[in-house]
Amino acid sequence: MSDNILAAIDVGSSKVCTLVAEITSDEDLRILGVGITPSQGVKKGMVDNIQQASAAIAASVERAERSSGSRILSAHVSIGGNHTESFNNRGIATIPGQERPITEVEIERGMEGARNLNLPANREILHEVARFFVVDGQEHVSDPIGMFGQRLDVDVHIVSGGVTAIQNLSQCIESTGVQIENLVFSPLAAADAVLEDEEREQGVVLVDIGGGTTDIAVFVEGSIFHTSVLPVGGQHLTRDLVAGLKAPFSSAEELKIAHGSALPSRVDADETVEVQAFGGQRTKEVPRRKIAEILQARVEEILEMIYIDVRRAGFDEMIAAGIVLCGGTSALHGIAELSEMVLRMPVRVGIPRGVQGLADSLNSPAYGTSVGLLRWAMAENGHNSNGHKSDLHLPTLEMAGMVESARKWLRTLVPK
Repeated sequence: MSDNILAAIDVGSSKVCTLVAEITSDEDLRILGVGITPSQGVKKGMVDNIQQASAAIAASVERAERSSGSRILSAHVSIGGNHTESFNNRGIATIPGQERPITEVEIERGMEGARNLNLPANREILHEVARFFVVDGQEHVSDPIGMFGQRLDVDVHIVSGGVTAIQNLSQCIESTGVQIENLVFSPLAAADAVLEDEEREQGVVLVDIGGGTTDIAVFVEGSIFHTSVLPVGGQHLTRDLVAGLKAPFSSAEELKIAHGSALPSRVDADETVEVQAFGGQRTKEVPRRKIAEILQARVEEILEMIYIDVRRAGFDEMIAAGIVLCGGTSALHGIAELSEMVLRMPVRVGIPRGVQGLADSLNSPAYGTSVGLLRWAMAENGHNSNGHKSDLHLPTLEMAGMVESARKWLRTLVPK
């Protein structure tokens, strides 16, 4: 793969999506290949069967390679699941003398202080994201390089994950012959694909409702302030239909996608649909409004959990731009309207932006994380990601991480 060809693998609870793209001359993404397969061996964002997960990932990678005509040697890979934890910390660096401006050396020293933590042996840092800087008491400096001061504070958002969960996912990816360039926390990747700069600045909550989990990322004043993972998702809606309609899971899933709604009041009371069922009578007619009532109850529960999580983080009064929904479940009819009514704030469904080529196949909120991984890769490779300079990609990556990235890249070139 050339320097302008990028690959991304999004391993979710319901699907595995592999994308191959090239960076265009105007710093955009042209999708060259897409490989989507049903997920297996993954529950609530975590691998629970390495053989099944590896097979599903291999099938997705093969389809993307076949459709793009490119061999995938390395890729950016999403990681999620409720084994992840995040918090904010601050590091301090003093600037020697008074006539030398702040450089990346001081930023790195501040980052080093922020990540100087006593993490348990079973946890590993995934991300250290510079939120903002403080120069001699001047708060919320976006980029201190070139400024003068005697003390630099670096406020950092740190995401950690369980070592075994990271190892299991890495094993599945590398068993397909693909090297991992970087593991990217799913909500951070999705944010890069669906959020607008103005939303980040005025305060926004990204809510990625996947199959097994709901990922949350809160941005205030342009910076990431809070991330979390809730152990509920679209598969819980389907299981509710299974229990309520006495129908097989596959049939309930099809019913949810084709006829589901989060607003029973918008459904004709006399409308019925045919559904496969357990028992001697293999099919039966059920009111579509009943389906909507079952789905509404679970969606409201998820929204309540989101509200509690955001309020606990202390941001419920600072979210002027409201909520941006993505993930496969956000395609459910009426979910944005119900979210506005329950949460009493603006809500929109986020579609991945800035992609060309096979973009029509990705014109869905279900592919926010997948496209976001490509944008993350663009930024790491020195491109401006379509003019969007996210706080996630400020030049504050630790030297150890840069060395590790180089080492992984070299492994893709040197045969074992």
